[in-house]
This record gives sequence, C-alpha cells and structure tokens, in this order.
Amino acid sequence: MKNKFLFSAFVYFIILILLFLGFWQIYRLNWKLELIEQIENSLNTDPVELSKIEKKNYIRIKTSGEIDFDKQIYLYNLNENGKPGFEVINPIKIGEENYLINRGWISFEKKDLPEINLVNQNQIVGTLMLQTKPSTFKPKNDIEKNYWFTLNREDISKFTGRNFSEYVIYLTGEYKIPKPRMITAKISNNHKKYAITWFSMAISILLIYLYFRKKNY
Repeated sequence: MKNKFLFSAFVYFIILILLFLGFWQIYRLNWKLELIEQIENSLNTDPVELSKIEKKNYIRIKTSGEIDFDKQIYLYNLNENGKPGFEVINPIKIGEENYLINRGWISFEKKDLPEINLVNQNQIVGTLMLQTKPSTFKPKNDIEKNYWFTLNREDISKFTGRNFSEYVIYLTGEYKIPKPRMITAKISNNHKKYAITWFSMAISILLIYLYFRKKNY
C-alpha cells in the first residue's frame, strides 16, 4: 500500500512539473510576442538623433562621429546566403562616448582593402542593439592577425585601448561594400511548440497512470 502511495505521489509530482513547464512556456510566448511587436514598432519609426534619446534596444538612430579605421575589427560570420566572410566593426567616437559600429559584411578577399572604408561619417543612420554575450563554444579571437570570432569586451579593450557603450550601432543605408546587416524582428519563437510538448507529456503520463491504476486496483 505504501509503495502504491509513493508511486502515485511521484507520478503526480512529475505531472505538476510538466504542467509548470508548459505554463512557463506560455508566459514566455506572451513575453516574446510583446517583444517582437515592440521591435517592429521601433524599426518602423524614423531615425532619431542619438544625443537626444534614451538609449534602448532596436531603436533607429542618426548621428555623426569619428570612425577609427586603424582599429578596424574583422569578425568572422556568414552572410544571408551562408557564405563565410567578415563583419567589419569599427570604434566610433560620438561626442564624449565610444561606440562600436557594425558596418556590414565583406568576403574574405576584401579584408584591408581601401574600398571598404568609404562611409559618410557625418550622416550615420543605423539601429542600436545591445551587445550580446559571446558564446563560450566559439574559438578564441586572434587579436594579432585581427581575426575575431566574438566581440569579447576584454579583447576589444586590449585591441583598442578604450571602453565602449554596451550598445552597438548597426549601420543601415545604400552601402554595398560592406553590405549592412538587415535588422528585423525575426526572433526565434518556439515557446508555443514547447508548451504543447510539455502539456502533451503531462496528459500522456496521466492517462497511462489512470489506465494502469484502473487495471490493478
């Protein structure tokens, strides 16, 4: 009798955990949908002067500044077609604050060519995005060869001798080399699928348990 009670308690405990995970994914789904809506609204607004706004993620900005081409960073990445190359990233001084500006993607053979540095520093239009934490699974940056896999803030500080805003400016415009990265609200949103999975597992375990309970009691 005691063993049956413990087994039943264990089954109900597992079901409760699965239900909790399902409802947590519903919460995350609603949060993600609100975030996507906020991003879409931000991306559809006209750019505003950087010095006159409260900085926030995905806001479109316009500004001017002094780009440092001597400390240009080449970050390994794939373009929208899956071709490997570099994202070109520069320090930029705007007023009294230092930012990183991601100017877009180039193929490997374009590295260090003068033609990739033709940019109007007096009319910079872009999107502010919080710098994400680098993945621990990527290789270490080769600072000496200027071959980067992550925007590790410590490495950037060593390379440039400066500290930077937590926001990165992603350049937009009609530039072709480098080709600016397309910023969209397309964010991974699998929470509905995960919720269905957890709820399905909970219902399945409950039905199996009730079947064997009816059969053996």
